[in-house]
Order: sequence, then structure tokens, then C-alpha cells
Amino acid sequence: MQSNDRSLTTSFFGTSDVSLNAFKTSCEQTTQADRYPLAAGIQSNVVIYNGDDIRRDLADVRAFQSEMADVLLNGPGVFAVKKFFADNTIIDEMSRVFESILAAEHGFGAGDHFGKTGPQANGRIWNVFQKSAEAAPPTFVHYYKNPLLSIVSEAWLGPHYQVTAQVNIVRPGGDAQVSHRDYHLGFQQPKETARYPLHIQKMSAMLTLQGAVAHTDMPLESGPTKLLPFSQHYPLGYIAYHDKTFQEYFEAHYVQVALEKGDAVFFNPALFHAAGANKTQDFHRSANLLQVSSTFAKPMETVHLAHISQIIYPSLSEGWKQNAFSHDEKNAIITAATDGYSFPTNLDTDPPIGGLAPESMASLLTRALDNEWTLDQYQEALTQLQSKQQA
Repeated sequence: MQSNDRSLTTSFFGTSDVSLNAFKTSCEQTTQADRYPLAAGIQSNVVIYNGDDIRRDLADVRAFQSEMADVLLNGPGVFAVKKFFADNTIIDEMSRVFESILAAEHGFGAGDHFGKTGPQANGRIWNVFQKSAEAAPPTFVHYYKNPLLSIVSEAWLGPHYQVTAQVNIVRPGGDAQVSHRDYHLGFQQPKETARYPLHIQKMSAMLTLQGAVAHTDMPLESGPTKLLPFSQHYPLGYIAYHDKTFQEYFEAHYVQVALEKGDAVFFNPALFHAAGANKTQDFHRSANLLQVSSTFAKPMETVHLAHISQIIYPSLSEGWKQNAFSHDEKNAIITAATDGYSFPTNLDTDPPIGGLAPESMASLLTRALDNEWTLDQYQEALTQLQSKQQA
């Protein structure tokens, strides 16, 4: 018996296949509080965690990570972490670094994927992850050693994730973005997206975690991110978000969660979302947008991790010698600042002797710090590692 359901016979879909009714069915769900017992609460279908609760026992966070993964995969697709940073002093320090970079770049980036650009539009710093490491290595180390970044990222992506970041500042009167999904396929036009079979489109959302750290308070009138919980469940969403009727539905049903400085929000990249309009007269809303990639994926921006690891080595070395970092902080900063995955490499010159894989940059940096190597010794060993990988 043959079925008339085209979805049973093809893996390829185009713009004519999207269905607003099916999208509504995906979105019109309610977050069940009893599914997330570790959460501090539910607000507008968004799961809220308290960073202090997570920090209480960093050696036993699997239950939190399991809940977070479920939120992103099976639940509303978005959660917030209050007090993501325990001390906002580092937020203020990094904000000053951002301001210096913005001043050098004349106050605005050279483009915004889904919003206006120019002197009167949103401020943007591309690849602020590397730029902040170059501008202020100790501040970079202090900021990215936050264990909660590692806990949240590994909950969705597993180990050896890769961090990229962009600063977004929405000025008073700044317009909202158009609703969209994010990288990878969120940055493709519908015709290009349609070339990918549906199972790849759905899988791609598991390769990236989107996040935003509030560098200012974000009251609702300042336009915190507009979110459409459960919208990540619609299979054809990477094609559909370009459609005006879907954008209109988003505008009629989105939710927002006010944040305080030091809070963070994380969401599945397939969630329909958009930066909100800043309706204030004098308040500049600032966020560090974190785009964390699986080690199995191509990050959106090119980050020179070997370069970063050398820049911050003196700060790391001093902290290691003084026992200034906890085990969890060491894991967080090493993961953020290096490539922890052994491949791709040249197995002729970099063979997996004594194991299944060659040494990674992360393990080399850890070995150097544990053995109190000088910067020159680390640089020499890193050069040798790179030459074996590239020969």
C-alpha cells in the first residue's frame, strides 16, 4: 500500500513544503516544571537555573547537564542561568576591554546578519574572543575560566568544544532583528538549505550552542532576546524562517526574559529568535554573544588558538604556580583556549603511538603548565606539534 505522505518518500524539501499549521503545533506547547526539578523556576516557558545552585557541587553536575540537554533537545529549547558569573567584577573588566576594541573599530562592526549596521545601529565586534585575548590576556583568562561555561557547553556538545564570541550592543532606539535561526544552516538562503537532506538539517542543530552573557542589566524595555520556545522542533524551520507568515507568527508569540548583569541565556540554534528593540532613551544594552561549536563542526569564525594559547601562557603559568585555579577552572580555560581534539593531522608524521590518537594542543598546554615550562619551551613544543600535524 502506497502512502500519499511525501515526507515518507523523500529527504529533500523546498519552500513550498513549509506549513504554518505544523509550525504552530510545534510551538504551542507548555514547559512542564516537574520535568526540570533542578530549575529555580519557569518563566514564559523558559527554564531558569541559578548559577549558585550549580556551583554548590561542581564535582557532581551531571544531573544539571542532563536537564539542560533535555531542555535544548526535547523541551522549550532555551534556558537562562542567573548569576552565570559569581562576581561581576570580571564582567566590568571585560566590558572595558570591549569598549577599547569598539573605540579602535570606530564603534560598530562591519555587518550584522539580521539587523541594520552603521554608526546609529547596533554595535558589533566580530571575533571578540581572540581580540580580547590579544588586548588583555589576564582578563581573558579570568573571564573564560568560568566553570559554568564548561558545564553548559559540555551538556550539549560534549568535550573539546570550540568557543567563538561577538559583542553586540543595541543602542537607544536600536531596531530589533528579523526573527531567524542561527549557524550553521541559519546563515544560508532557502535554496541552498534545500540542497541538504532533512536529516542533516536536523542534525546540524546539535553542532552549535548559542549563548549570550549580559554585560549590562537587560530590562524588557531594553530589548533582551526575543525567543519562541519549542520552535526548534519544527523540522523545516531553516527554510521556513525566511517566510513572512512565519515571521509574523513569531512577532505575535515571542517571549522575553529580563536579565541582570552576569546572567546568561543559552538556546538551541534552531530556536526562532531575534535581538529585541531597545526602546529606552539612554540605555545601551550590551551582550557577549557566545557561539560554542562541537569539536566535530566548523566554527563560524576563524580563531587562532595556538596564537591565543601563547599570548595567555604567562598568565596561565603564574596561576598554575600559585594554585590560583581550581580543577574546574583549569578545565574551562584550557578547553576554551586550545584545540582539544587530535584530528585532523598528518598520521605519517604525527602517529598515534601509545594510544588511539596523537597528542592534542590542549594536552600539550596542560603538560607544559603542570611541568612549569617557560614560555619559550612551550612555544618550541607547540611549533614541533604543529609541524608534525601539517607536514
